Order: sequence, then C-alpha cells, then structure tokens
Amino acid sequence: MNTRPYRKIALAGGLVLLPIGWTLSHHGMSGHMAAHMIAVAIAAPLLALALQGGRYDPATRWPRLAAPLPAAMIEAVIVWGWHVPALRGLAMHRPIASIAEQASFLAAGLMLWSAVLAPRHRAAGVGALLVTSMHMTLLGALIGLAPRPLYMHQGPEALADQQVAGVIMLLVGGIAYLVGGLAMLGRLLHTRPEARPA
Repeated sequence: MNTRPYRKIALAGGLVLLPIGWTLSHHGMSGHMAAHMIAVAIAAPLLALALQGGRYDPATRWPRLAAPLPAAMIEAVIVWGWHVPALRGLAMHRPIASIAEQASFLAAGLMLWSAVLAPRHRAAGVGALLVTSMHMTLLGALIGLAPRPLYMHQGPEALADQQVAGVIMLLVGGIAYLVGGLAMLGRLLHTRPEARPA
C-alpha cells in the first residue's frame, strides 16, 4: 500500500495546526494549555507520521536520543519545567520565551512520537506513551484542582482559567497518549512472533 498520500495529509495537518496553537497561546492559561496540547499531542504525532523512516525522521537522525524512554523523560522535564509558575510568567510576558516554550514543546513531542513509531521500538514505545499519559494526567490534575491560582500573572479570573487549563491537559494530553499507547500495544500484539523486534 502506498503511504505517501497519508504522509502528505499528516504533514499538512501538523503544519496547519501550529499557527493555530501559536494564536491560542496568547489567551490566558487555558489558551496556553490548548497550544501546548496541539503541539505535543496532535501536531507532533502527525508530523512524526509524515517523517517516519525518512531523512528528517528524528528516530533515524538521532537514534540514541530518540529512543522511547529517554525521549519520554526529556518531554517530561520540558513539560513540567515550563509549568513552573516563574517560567510560565516569563513565557507569558516575553515573546522570545514564549517562542522557546512552544518550540521546545513541539521538539520534545516530535522526538517522543518519532521514537515510539519506529518499528524497532514498539514494546518500549508502549511503555513510554503510557508513562507520558500518567504524568500529563497528574500535571493536569495538579493544575486543575489547585485551590488557589498557581499563575498569579493570569489576571482576576486566574483560578477559573487555570481550572479549564487543567481539564484541557487531562482530557487531551492524558487521552492522546493513552490511546497512542494502546494502539501501539495492539500493533505489537498483532505482529507475528518471528516479526517482532527484539
């Protein structure tokens, strides 16, 4: 089956979503979270699918760094780091920091999804996506259930905005990685034993 049309559609979809996320990122904490989820959980897997096995595939170019568990740990550090209130405030008020934040989200997401989609990493990819689903769910819960605003620079509606942001992270982040992990597990279980990667 020719996968080239699907790759072109995935590439176009991923590229179209990036400016949408950038626009949303300037609309409070909930807009930031929507942009974050677009970058790591929607655009990144589409771009990883489009690049899979090609010259620009991170899993091909940087095989040690783009292994599932190291990539998952790098993404966790980036995601949790940018949600520290001081760094969130910096990204909110400094355009260069906001660009760095969104670029690091996309790069970390692309690295992780490229790693887990590589056929040689299917088993480790399942674990990496499930671990990522758990830490995204935990961070979303911490943000959404906090009894006071964690991000005071967000204005008078900070708590309500923060609660919506937590729900966005819980739903989109938790579900995207969980579904990805389960899909990878299904592919792994349906692979003939002799064809399974070591």
